[in-house]
Amino acid sequence: MTESARGNSARSVDGSAKRAAVLGGPRSLLDEDEVTDFVRRQLAGVDLDGRSVCLLVPDGTRSCPLPLLLTAVHGAVAGRVSRLTVLVALGTHAPMSEAELAAHLGHPAGGIDTRYPGMTVLNHEWWEPSAFASLGTISADRVAAISGGLLRQEVEVKLNRAVVEHDVALVVGPVFPHEVVGFSGGNKYFFPGVAGADIIDLSHWLGALITSAEIIGSRGVTPVRALIDEASSLIPSRRLALCVVARSGSGSLHAVSFGSPEDAWAAAADVSAETHVRRLDAPVRRVLSVIPEKYDDMWTAAKGFYKLEPVVADGGEVILYAPHVRELSAMHPEIAEIGYHCRDYFTQQWERFENLHWGVLAHSTHLRGAGTYDPVHGERFRVTVTLATGIPEDVVRGANLNHLDPAEVDIEAFAAERDALVVRQAGEVLYRLR
Repeated sequence: MTESARGNSARSVDGSAKRAAVLGGPRSLLDEDEVTDFVRRQLAGVDLDGRSVCLLVPDGTRSCPLPLLLTAVHGAVAGRVSRLTVLVALGTHAPMSEAELAAHLGHPAGGIDTRYPGMTVLNHEWWEPSAFASLGTISADRVAAISGGLLRQEVEVKLNRAVVEHDVALVVGPVFPHEVVGFSGGNKYFFPGVAGADIIDLSHWLGALITSAEIIGSRGVTPVRALIDEASSLIPSRRLALCVVARSGSGSLHAVSFGSPEDAWAAAADVSAETHVRRLDAPVRRVLSVIPEKYDDMWTAAKGFYKLEPVVADGGEVILYAPHVRELSAMHPEIAEIGYHCRDYFTQQWERFENLHWGVLAHSTHLRGAGTYDPVHGERFRVTVTLATGIPEDVVRGANLNHLDPAEVDIEAFAAERDALVVRQAGEVLYRLR
């Protein structure tokens, strides 16, 4: 497999040269030796001797061959660095147990030194105020400029102190289409991955104002990406990224890129835009979105709606089929009280909601999809959202969503319907109309 320009450059979506090393592409699948060799050669060229390194990695909700990547990174830096810490970028997801971390990172339970001698692993404790260091603020005027005037509010930028207490912060993780930022990865592992609540709320609400259907899979630097990049520029540690493009639902890789978080992300996003987007010639009336078990509550399983909303006809329906999901959110129970609503429901009654966590409001709008609101007629939605899950019917309907008994779902019969679409392993591949 050849590297793009032998690892010296890639191309961004605007055609400008990007200083990222790239291996693979949208039509390739890399073998493990190629990936390991690439990682070791790239890190050999970075001055890491005697320095402390913090690795930011995804949690279990992303397809990524993390054991392969961590083994390659560990092999490239062990004996060179003074300290090596893995920080799991939970955002505001539930923490991973020791058993889950062992399976996720690929080491025996209770025996991390067996595979990764000298490496420490931490969950991002986003619920613990002492976990954070303040990096400063982004001014209201700057937020307004970045957001195109959608928001004008100063925001304090807090980050997990493990990042700032290391000399080098190395992001290791995948890139996929994303409902808040356009494409995930890169600096997103800092914000919201290991960030404080204020910048999470601001960035997610900005994405909600733009709307998920508008921003998901958008090429280049979206306003939310620009805000994340601005916050990341305040990090005192040297920032690097090893971005990968995984074949959805598997441990195989199409491509890997290395460089600054901005450049490595841009190169990987170009590949993701070709490998993780399916295009239909015409909208469909109904979609059955089959949710994999790695999404264990609706907070994460909602990705099965985000990736499919763009191809559903007006008046159509998305059914999220996830019998294993038994709660709306493990970490954000307030969503059951707020319920799921369109953006305008919140913006036109802002005095009722402005003091709640904006990230929760953003999740609400993302899963409810496009719609309108006025005080006389209430809400009108473009599509129906139906949960066929293990969540009790009264909870589902109380949250302003439709309910369907999962026992009534016949996947094969649904697939045979005219003007219907079944998507298995939903949540990572984006569907759009041509």
